Amino acid sequence: MHQIVLPMSVLAVWTLIVLLLVGMGRIRALRTGRARMKDFSYGESSNVPEDVALRNRAYVNLLELPVLFYAACLTLLVSNNLDPVMLTLAWVFVSARIAHSCIQLIYNNVLHRFLAFAIGYFALVVMWLRILWMAVTRL
Repeated sequence: MHQIVLPMSVLAVWTLIVLLLVGMGRIRALRTGRARMKDFSYGESSNVPEDVALRNRAYVNLLELPVLFYAACLTLLVSNNLDPVMLTLAWVFVSARIAHSCIQLIYNNVLHRFLAFAIGYFALVVMWLRILWMAVTRL
């Protein structure tokens, strides 16, 4: 049952790594004069260099849809409903999110990013549909 914690942990660690990249990019932009401190006072401004803003966007992407992933995993954990299919779907989601981030951070091809997003999205939809089905059939 606790196997579901591993994909959650991998995604959390990846999110922290991307956040570190955001900070490093901001510091580098400040040191080289490509950005000023006030450019970050409300998060990001149009004065922030594209490569720095892209890192921040990759980080934000890891905080949006994954919230539903973490909720699904915790639901599986507390309900004791983890099975091999759900664990596989969890790993598909995590792999797709990491691929999405890597594509965005390395070469930012929108079609490739969309495909990675779609794979993760559908894995998450199937997870939630299965959770719903398990809940309804136990009523």
